[in-house]
Order: sequence, then structure tokens, then C-alpha cells
Amino acid sequence: MKTEEVIKLYEDYVMNTYTRMPISLAKGKGSRVWDLEQREYLDFFPGWGVSGLGHVHPKITSAIKEQAKKLIHVSNNYYHHLQARLAKKIIDLSFPGKIFFCNSGAEANEAAFKLARIYGQGKRFEIIAFENSFHGRTIAAIAATGQKKYQEGFEPLPSGFIHVPYNNIKAVRNALSERTIAVILELIQGEGGIKVADFEFVNELYRLCKEKDVLLIVDEVQTGMGRTGEFFCFQNYGIIPDIMTLAKALGGGLPIGAMVARSGVAECFRPGMHASTFGGSPLVCKAALTVIETIQKDRLLNNCRRLGNYLKEKLSVFKEKFSFVREVRGMGLMLALELDISGKTVVDQCRKRGLLINCTQERILRIMPAINVSKKDIDKAVGILEDVLKEHQNTLPY
Repeated sequence: MKTEEVIKLYEDYVMNTYTRMPISLAKGKGSRVWDLEQREYLDFFPGWGVSGLGHVHPKITSAIKEQAKKLIHVSNNYYHHLQARLAKKIIDLSFPGKIFFCNSGAEANEAAFKLARIYGQGKRFEIIAFENSFHGRTIAAIAATGQKKYQEGFEPLPSGFIHVPYNNIKAVRNALSERTIAVILELIQGEGGIKVADFEFVNELYRLCKEKDVLLIVDEVQTGMGRTGEFFCFQNYGIIPDIMTLAKALGGGLPIGAMVARSGVAECFRPGMHASTFGGSPLVCKAALTVIETIQKDRLLNNCRRLGNYLKEKLSVFKEKFSFVREVRGMGLMLALELDISGKTVVDQCRKRGLLINCTQERILRIMPAINVSKKDIDKAVGILEDVLKEHQNTLPY
């Protein structure tokens, strides 16, 4: 089958809910993927950050094959040792509490909203979120998301979500009321353009939430699992959230989400209050345990910090070379170039040269390679990007 035939089948039978690039990927290995015509690409935005250890990692593939021969799914009415072991592992790496397993980041955030409202006992129910944020595509998640484009056409949205400017503690203070039960925060706004929360703002917010008994929900769906050089991004800030949500890289490519709540909050959920049919199956838990063990054994947090700094330095040079590169920002291997020109054209040209990256907010290039990426692959990717940026520089009228 050729790519054109696949695209035709999509046009005929798959709902048109995504903006897709005209390639059909057939296989992957590490930081590389190949399409149906055997063209090779360096993937520096693997699966929206899901493939945090790259494609078809041998340890994860082996773990999935081994578990698939034993047991793939059981109802959550029964116990399973892999879900129990994964819960303990995540708690040991984060903070004392308990975990609810689901399938995605949106589901994890939905669970967090429900848990917060139960904690508020019907008297406090409002959740403060931030402008430019992104918390998923379900109806409550888009109500929490601070970008109108994701909400338009779906009104009326669930009430109880208030949006304030990012990195603005005064705005949070002004929004607090006797109805406030939680604040949900991305420490790096991914879809919002890799905007990093200020250290002072986060610590002021943490103190304010403690003072007012308002739950601090940290959305680590994209920043979690080593992406910023720590297992979880909150560990870069010296705080401990009340609730943390995870997904994307947790399952090494398999769908799993998790809502982690501290002791004293987690116990508000009782049997029957919340559920997920597929959440925390033996198969995905085996994959997630292998992801964590691989990050630890292969010292990938160190690799992420070291090569994240290296990549950021390489990208920072572009700010001096190209007049339309406005800013380079990010943490670990979650980086962005903000441009004065359209990012889509740059992304398309990179793809034609064999590099896959992402554009968000129309002018921001999002670059998030696997955390086990090599220096050699970074050099190759930077070279492709530089060639494309040079072409744009040559077309400018100044």
C-alpha cells in the first residue's frame, strides 16, 4: 500500500478531526521513523511526547510481549500485582499518597476535578486555571483549558472554571473566593508555546494554596516522566502538589493516565465514585514499570539534562544568526523557538528534509526529542533546521 492510498482511505472512512501531514509512518526505531516509501525521518516530537524513550524501545517491546502472553486485561474489581507495584513506584518517586489509573491525560485531569470537588464537600467547587493553558479535549478539560479556540462551538461548558493570567500571583489572589477549591497549573505550558512558570510565582502560589487550603493540581501530562531532567517537573521547583496528573510518556507508547493525590485528599474517593474500564490494565502497567526502570537504570535523567542544555545552546545560536528568531526557551528536552514568521512553513520544510518537529501557537516551534536521544542525532536535527531557517532568511526583504 502507498501513502496516497492510505490518505484516500482516511478521507473516506476516518473522521476529519486532525490536521495531518502527508506521510504514513510504517516503522520506527529510537529517534527514527520510516514511512511506507521507506523515507527516513528524525522524530523530534515523537507521538506528542508519548514515545519518551523513542520508538520500539527493545525493553518495552520485550515487556509487552512477555505480559501479553500472560494477561492483558482484568476488571478493576480484581487486584493485580502489576498495578499495585506501579502505584508504589510512582508514589516512591513523587510524594506520599494514592493513585487512580485511567487511559489519558484528559481522563486524569477529569479525575482530579472530581476529586477536588468531593474534597470541597459541595461548598467549594471553583477551580482556577491559567490563560493559554491546555488540559485535554473532554468537555470539562476544555472548560479548564485557557484557550478559546478549543472551546468554541461546544458551549455551554461546565461552569466553575476561572482563568487568570499565567505567572501572575496577584491575579490568583484576586480570583480566590470562598468557593475556590483548587488551582490547576502546567509548570511548562506545552500547547501554550513552552512557556515556563517563574520560580517565584510557583513558590508563592504553593504557599498561598497551603494558606487557604486550596488544592494545587499540577498537570504533568507532558512534563512528566523525565522530560525536564527530573522524573516530575514539580521537583525542579522544590514544591509538592496536592494532586498530580500524568499520561503521555508513562506507558512508553501504550495508553495510560494516572491521577496522583496526596494522603488526606486521595481518601475522599470511595468505591463507586469514579472508574475507568481499561485504566491500569496489566499490559500497560507492565510497560509503565519498564519505562520507569529504564529511565533509572540507563540514567536518562542525566542524559536529558546534559543533552537538553546542549540542544538549547545550539538553538540559542539561531537567535544571533536569524533576525526572525525571537526567543529560545524551555527546560530539559522540552524546548521551543519562537519566531516572527509562520512556523508551519518551517515545519513542512523540515519534514521534507527528514526532520519531524511541531508548531504551536502558529509561530512557535516545539522540539521534544526522546529523552534517550543521542548527541549525534541532535547535531543532525539542528543542521536540518539551520538549513531551513537559512532559506527563510534569504527570502526576507531586509
